[in-house]
Amino acid sequence: MSLSEFGLIERYFRHCGVAREDVRVGVGDDAAVLECPPGQHLVAAMDTLVDGVHFPHGAPPDSIGYRALAVNLSDLAAMGARAAWALLALTLPEADEGWLSQFAAGFAKLARLHNLALVGGDTTRGPLCVTVQVLGHVSGSAMLRSGGRPGDALFVSGTPGDAAAGLALEQGRWPESGGTQYLRERFLFPTPRMELGERLREYASACIDVSDGLLGDAGKLAAASGCGAEIVYADLPLSEPLVRVAGAERAHELALTGGDDYELCFSVGPGQLAQLLAQMPPERWGYRRIGSLRQAPGIDLVRDGAAVRLPPSGYDHFAGTGR
Repeated sequence: MSLSEFGLIERYFRHCGVAREDVRVGVGDDAAVLECPPGQHLVAAMDTLVDGVHFPHGAPPDSIGYRALAVNLSDLAAMGARAAWALLALTLPEADEGWLSQFAAGFAKLARLHNLALVGGDTTRGPLCVTVQVLGHVSGSAMLRSGGRPGDALFVSGTPGDAAAGLALEQGRWPESGGTQYLRERFLFPTPRMELGERLREYASACIDVSDGLLGDAGKLAAASGCGAEIVYADLPLSEPLVRVAGAERAHELALTGGDDYELCFSVGPGQLAQLLAQMPPERWGYRRIGSLRQAPGIDLVRDGAAVRLPPSGYDHFAGTGR
């Protein structure tokens, strides 16, 4: 490597985030020392992104850095937590300074947006692989997947399916047309719904981040809550670029089964529903009702008044299904 491990860390990662008073010891020592706010619970999430699995070979380095942090922030958003600190383990084929500069810029852009400090990690040589752990905190109870009940309304934020279309475009599997840049951006630079997640703690009975496809992740929420679910085909929120590029039928399919959206799927009980809609208007906060939880297990898709039982279709690394 043209840079030593310590030179690489010093140049690109020591200041890759914000300075926080609750970081007693950060990058540069054997371990970080962090101060959690009194009366709050620590929340931790960790994800790994592998070259050729979670992003295409040759993907923009700033996107890889940004996404590596975004996917973890989305997990914290689903718990209603506020992010504070991150650790980064980076495996590189070589210390390409141009690549590192762009990667660090993408990571730092999102870290600073959410007042996040990078407090440690590791670098090593090998096939490109990025692991990020994010730590945050929540006062009171975190949102879980398991709190839903039959009769709860089911919602999703954003417009699922966009990122799956963006990935197809990045991989050259779809032809270029109007709207493709928007879809590419939704894959390359997803938006973790941090503020929405924090606010939903007041209203939601259960929540999950949509990373492996809406159908699969809604199914996980329902199953964890001991419920089934009905999703209404006509109520799926679709972006205009997705419909224009993919067509209506394919757009609905991608909204149900496409991965990498990092939106929030959540349930709200009847007693909280009116308050949610009044205090957090859907048009302002960017979410939409797509169905309901029910007592019978499994997921049905309701289309033109008829219910069709759907198999789980979330992404599974080891079953070879999904993206």
